Amino acid sequence: MKGLFAWVGFRTVTIDYVRAERAAGATKFSGLALWNFALEGLTSFSTTPLKIWTYLGAASALATGAYGVFIIVHTILLGNRVPGYASLFTAVMFFGSVQLMSIGLLGEYIGRIYIESKQRPTYIVRKSYGGKGGG
Repeated sequence: MKGLFAWVGFRTVTIDYVRAERAAGATKFSGLALWNFALEGLTSFSTTPLKIWTYLGAASALATGAYGVFIIVHTILLGNRVPGYASLFTAVMFFGSVQLMSIGLLGEYIGRIYIESKQRPTYIVRKSYGGKGGG
């Protein structure tokens, strides 16, 4: 709801109050239901979580590339006690990172399509002066 109110452009104020105890029964929201509600609020108005995965994949790919360079230099200078392990580890991590980055990018595109499919207007006119709209 907070995202919807902010999107529509309502003016918001904070009102402090003391909530009375529940009159009857117990809440039907479980911890999982509250988590899903929070996740829905986070993903409904933003593609930021998708961008995080893209950046995480890119950072991981860069770190794996740096580790690969380190392994090459280490092997040249000091030798290698376990042949094949470092190159296999680096290859698996690098391609996993590239996949994570690709999924993030694909998710961003799908997120933009989703946002566009909602057909929300670019802006909302709060008040109209003159003309036929009158309000």
